[in-house]
Amino acid sequence: MYMRDLQKILGGDAVGEVNQPLTGVGTIRSATSTQITFLANQRYRSDLSSSRAGAVILGNADRDLTPLPRLVVANPYACFARAAQLFNPPALYARGIHPSAIIHANAQVAESASVAEYVSIGRGTVIGEGARIGPGCILSDDVWVGAHTCLVARVTIYARCTIGARGIVHAGAVIGADGFGFAPDFSAGDGGWVKIPQVGRVVIGDDCEIGANTSIDRGAIDDTVVGNDVKIDNQVQVGHNCVIGDHTIISGCVGIAGTTTIGRRVMMGGGSGVIGHLEICDDAIVSAMTLVTKSITEPGMYTGSMPLMKHGDWLRNVVHVRRLGALAEAIKNAAIPK
Repeated sequence: MYMRDLQKILGGDAVGEVNQPLTGVGTIRSATSTQITFLANQRYRSDLSSSRAGAVILGNADRDLTPLPRLVVANPYACFARAAQLFNPPALYARGIHPSAIIHANAQVAESASVAEYVSIGRGTVIGEGARIGPGCILSDDVWVGAHTCLVARVTIYARCTIGARGIVHAGAVIGADGFGFAPDFSAGDGGWVKIPQVGRVVIGDDCEIGANTSIDRGAIDDTVVGNDVKIDNQVQVGHNCVIGDHTIISGCVGIAGTTTIGRRVMMGGGSGVIGHLEICDDAIVSAMTLVTKSITEPGMYTGSMPLMKHGDWLRNVVHVRRLGALAEAIKNAAIPK
């Protein structure tokens, strides 16, 4: 592929040698003369002068920063992502069902679908055109998997849950396990926790990606709903009856308690969490390691974590924080000079 080919496919302005052959993508520091790189973060501007890349994707403000062949676009990061897709197309799988797969007689598997080794597909389950069910996946009864969706390996989908078209569910993910619902009954002294049947579903939209070992619990009564084009990273917990809006992106190790409603285009940083029964509005950004303890009603960035510091400094600051209540009360009760 040549620079001129990329410009025709991706758009933008090609500057410099358009006949430069390209075979792949790379970072500014590691790219070779046959790879294209990108500049989207200004902290890497100084690295561009020493880059050995064959070409670079950058924004108009950096148009004249380098003599390298370059593709000037409005959004260099998104353009680079599309270029990377061109050089790394999805793997092709042979259609058909592996002999070791166990498929219920009432299941429907499209002829163009691929079902790998040791898959189990339950009664009434529907596998769409071009879908890929990877090794060791378990799909219970009445599951729906949309066209061209890929379950990578060892994915478990409980009964009646649905996944839309063109999705990716990575290894070890569990879709539709029981939500954590129990009613306390200790009135008799020897009681315990009474399990609340979880009879809802998980409904996942089109173009979603679910990370490895992520769990999305089924609803207690109503469904847990994940909208279209939602991207969820590895080891994320989504509680029962949550609703996640279109185009939201959730980083690794996030915990979302039950009955949380998250809007469209929300961004949640790694390790953040939300307590249950809250709402997060459209276009909110939650920083890494932030605990959301009240609803967010206005777009913007929200942070609730204490930055890194030396341990001794942290101990002293925590002592001061613990004393803030008493200090505020003392100020409130102090005599005001006349």
